[in-house]
Amino acid sequence: GYTQELIFHVEGFKPYGFYLTFIQFVLCSLFAFVERKMRMESGRTAPMRTHLLLSVLTVGTIGLSNASLGYLNYPTQVLFKCCKLIPVLVGGVFIQGKRYTCLDLLAAVLMSIGLAAFILTDTKISPSFSITGVVLISVALLFDAIVGNVQEKAMATYATPNSEIMMFSYSIGSVLLLLILAVTQQLGPAVDFCAKKPVETYGYGTVFSFLGYLGVQMVLTLIGISDAFIAVVVTTCRKAISIILSFLAFTKPFSFQYIWSGAMVLLGVFLHAYSKKLARQQRLPLITREAQL
Repeated sequence: GYTQELIFHVEGFKPYGFYLTFIQFVLCSLFAFVERKMRMESGRTAPMRTHLLLSVLTVGTIGLSNASLGYLNYPTQVLFKCCKLIPVLVGGVFIQGKRYTCLDLLAAVLMSIGLAAFILTDTKISPSFSITGVVLISVALLFDAIVGNVQEKAMATYATPNSEIMMFSYSIGSVLLLLILAVTQQLGPAVDFCAKKPVETYGYGTVFSFLGYLGVQMVLTLIGISDAFIAVVVTTCRKAISIILSFLAFTKPFSFQYIWSGAMVLLGVFLHAYSKKLARQQRLPLITREAQL
């Protein structure tokens, strides 16, 4: 998170969020390829149309999320990501026909109220707040809700390993992003800009991509050796620390309303995780994919 915000603090970089996504996808596809070789995996288990759909959705999720940082404070973006439960719940109902408990609904309400209060505070005191950023991150979360359910369905139906999904999603996504950048005429200006500041762009971008990929693997490992509840607690604490670090490391307006509204969102995340733990014990339907970033 710190590295990502650091990149967007490079003067003049804000319009090139999708180029950062392109760098991220190219590197992560290489990381996934190496991981598959180390695990001695080959071929694919899921149909190519599933991988194509996942790659398009992943481009939308990560690309729009990165682009939103050109218009929003990093803490606001992180709070939005914490609230991805809301579209995931809706997607779970319509895509997989899932049922949810009262705790899940309470968690969604807490997140909605906390996020609304956080945004309201941001509109009043943040000079960088823009409704464009809200639209971008909101659409990114809608993509994420769909990609989570599609990914879960693929893993359940075809027993597709996560490394396969990541390699195909990122490699196909790299081609899609290259086409998007070329069509929108952003590729040339982005390459020229990054060539002038290679360390602050390509260097930080490499660190950002590697740490992001490593973070995903650590969460998956944590789920494997403990359970999803512990993983949610750890990732939520990581996001809270990222927000605190953002306020400490980068100059930005602050209000105590950020504290209580952010706490409501985090409480909603914990309630949802606890609900999942209870549901697992009672053999009820679950959401099995947790948020990253």
